[in-house]
Amino acid sequence: MSSAASVEQALHDHGRGTASLTSIADEIMERHPGYRAEIIAGALLVTPLPDALHACALTTLMRTFIAGGLDDGETEVLQNVGLWLPTDLEDYAIPDLAVVDADIDDHLVENNAYDPVCFRLVLEVTSSNWKNDLKTKVAAYAEARIPVYVVVDRKHQRLHVLTEPDGDTYATHRVHAPGEFVTLPGSIGAEVTLDVRQVIEAGQRTAG
Repeated sequence: MSSAASVEQALHDHGRGTASLTSIADEIMERHPGYRAEIIAGALLVTPLPDALHACALTTLMRTFIAGGLDDGETEVLQNVGLWLPTDLEDYAIPDLAVVDADIDDHLVENNAYDPVCFRLVLEVTSSNWKNDLKTKVAAYAEARIPVYVVVDRKHQRLHVLTEPDGDTYATHRVHAPGEFVTLPGSIGAEVTLDVRQVIEAGQRTAG
């Protein structure tokens, strides 16, 4: 079933206008394991199950962050952890990857989503809904004052690094191409350098 059909079915089952978006999101994820349902600016966003190359890119990044010392001591590197958003009553996101304070367990808000104050970096690897990562989530993460937002744009083969949240945008937005090496801000817990070509190619490999 498509993500749109999943939303329509959930709305039908609950009765249009009578169920909270959170309950609909929970039902979608229960019915379709692997799907990601998020609520951003009062709208329900549903992301289909990602492909294997999406996971390859995440694995490459996890290795780099862990090797840089971000998963030992003051910070942890986590996948698919809920981030509570200040943009609306039910808003939350589930970034593909995050660097968080080690005491994240002390910052649970509700619905398995955590206070943005303990997030040092969030990262998304694009899938079919790449516009959400490059537009919708930029505003959401900026308003949550996430210090560093990284997007691995598989469609256009670019790496975006956004820093200095300012209202509903980031004051600094740099785009990097394969062949470049990008050192992320030390504020995330360590000065980790990403090989853009390595990250992009991990999400682009073909069999054979």
